[in-house]
Amino acid sequence: MQNNRIEALTRLLEKDPADTRLQFGLAMEYEKLEDWAAVVDVLRAYLAVAEDEGNAWGRLGNALRHIGMDDEAKGAYRTGADVARAHGHPTMAGEFDDILDDWN
Repeated sequence: MQNNRIEALTRLLEKDPADTRLQFGLAMEYEKLEDWAAVVDVLRAYLAVAEDEGNAWGRLGNALRHIGMDDEAKGAYRTGADVARAHGHPTMAGEFDDILDDWN
């Protein structure tokens, strides 16, 4: 069931589908609900058009891991680490590297 925030963001995106802030916000709302498949769908759309600095890649990796898509999750974390480093976010990159190193 959709909550009011998801409904509002969806309506706004219907008016302006290119607004990456709305896409990211919608993904975060689905993340709160632990609707991992929706998180994956929205973040993939977001990342197809947005200049992300790593955060969305890590969130995508987490969502993919939750739905059992481990190989894709690892790829998202690797991309996230690379992007984070390129944008001067070594701590974020290190967090993603740690997740990959500790993967069971």
